[in-house]
Amino acid sequence: MTNAATESPVTLEEYRAMDMAQRRSVWLEISDITEAEFDDHMNTQKAREAAVPRVGTVAPDFVADRLDRNRKRTGEQVRLSDYRGKPVAIAFGSFT
Repeated sequence: MTNAATESPVTLEEYRAMDMAQRRSVWLEISDITEAEFDDHMNTQKAREAAVPRVGTVAPDFVADRLDRNRKRTGEQVRLSDYRGKPVAIAFGSFT
């Protein structure tokens, strides 16, 4: 992939009005990957999306490291299921 930005051949309004076949055509026009690579990528993304929990479903249980105020690991861990029935806010990100 190159670092040069490619200007879109369509406006955002035009893009929103397109069906998926038309959008695919635009993606391929501005992309530097082959049609087969694009289709493989899209199929991978669809498979990943199918595994994502839907809004309103129970979140899968997991264990996370607890961080201190300086974002360093404390050695403690928390399990989501320990907070069942309580409001929980989760911020995902990379702190490396």
